[in-house]
Amino acid sequence: MSQVLPQNFIDSLNGIQGFDRDAFISVHENVQQVTSIRLNPLKPSPAIKDLFVEGESIVPWCAEGKYLQKRPSFTLDPVFHGGAYYVQEASSMFLNYLIKKIYKEKSFPKRVVDLCAAPGGKSTLLAAALPDSFIVSNEVIKTRVSILAENISKWGNDNVIVTNNDPKDFKKLPGFFDLMVVDAPCSGSGLFRKDAKAIEEWSEANVEMCSHRQQRILTDAIESLSEDGYLLYSTCSYSVQEDEEICDWIVDQFSLHSVKISVDPSWGIVETVSKKHHAPGFRFYPDKLKGEGFFIACFRQTNIVDEYNSYHNKLKPAGKQVALLAVPFLKNAEEYILSDQKEIVIASLKKWEKEIAAVTNTLSVRKSGVAVGTVKGRDFIPHHELALSHLLSADIPQVNLTKDDALLYLKRQEIRVDQVRKGWTICRYEHINLGWIKVLPNRVNNYYPTNWRILKP
Repeated sequence: MSQVLPQNFIDSLNGIQGFDRDAFISVHENVQQVTSIRLNPLKPSPAIKDLFVEGESIVPWCAEGKYLQKRPSFTLDPVFHGGAYYVQEASSMFLNYLIKKIYKEKSFPKRVVDLCAAPGGKSTLLAAALPDSFIVSNEVIKTRVSILAENISKWGNDNVIVTNNDPKDFKKLPGFFDLMVVDAPCSGSGLFRKDAKAIEEWSEANVEMCSHRQQRILTDAIESLSEDGYLLYSTCSYSVQEDEEICDWIVDQFSLHSVKISVDPSWGIVETVSKKHHAPGFRFYPDKLKGEGFFIACFRQTNIVDEYNSYHNKLKPAGKQVALLAVPFLKNAEEYILSDQKEIVIASLKKWEKEIAAVTNTLSVRKSGVAVGTVKGRDFIPHHELALSHLLSADIPQVNLTKDDALLYLKRQEIRVDQVRKGWTICRYEHINLGWIKVLPNRVNNYYPTNWRILKP
């Protein structure tokens, strides 16, 4: 599919590091679809290997990233719904490489925030790369928080909290985060090959508006970055106003130290520097590598900052009867605090109790820990989140479904199972948990969440 780029857009890129006018126009005129996924290290699946050629399709800067030979119907792939992989643009996976380089010779960050997180690509990447960190995944737009929480739940980690806050709310947590990721809202020119609508919406006025928005977001949130903490700033825009000029602005405004990180020249990533302070960054051009347009830069907080040191109340444990009903569904239950939140039993890691309390008492939390289930009298109804997490006990009965039956289950339709004992049972496909059924004497009740079900025929 050929795309006609605005002339004023092309003119605005002249002279930018790495911009090759003819090659750039050509790659947009002759669009070749590039589809990539990032595997979930907690959920290996033989079925996924059918999507790519093992050893030949690795995204160079992210070992878990895989290029696909063709774009399948993800909606009709059961292991996708089970969180075995995330469909993510390859260039944005470079975040994984930067994290590994930054923390190569030092301990991983204790507390991390993904400030503009929906739909969850970078948050799930952070959860996989930093399994021993406490991660706050924030989205300011309320209508996008549900899909963020859903994707975090599917990914299955227990160290991520989803919040719905404006960046200015993070001022209440000064010096709290050791790593801040700001994938800022931008004019979107890096996605022109994938989204023709983005071309129609592009304008110089929109670039300027996005630049001001990016400055506001950073100004509002930067106080929550700890001393010696790192800021990773990124956009999917080619515009200097949103990229290198923001880097200069960060140095001017906050006196952060820009960090230079080496990359393999064979990858085709363009190393760039800002005009005023020579702050290094990275540009991704689709005519130079297998990915879309992207920009990212790294900074370190070297200033003395105020630190948050009041953790308010601790989590209130659920009653003994509730715990007795929930614990049999969990492995390593002793590592978690079980609390009762709006009639749902939540499992939260004990080692993050203070952090969870601080965030819960300061921000608007949409998802915390892993939902284990609900107590109804003497009965316990397990939650879908538990089925997709790594907290689930290995003693829970399981049934392996064919693909056809798995799709029926995901559509919340009736399925038949044989030789399964009565009671709560996990449905699986290709070693991936999909969710709960309850096997009764005369029927099987499908407990797949109604709002998650596949609607496609």
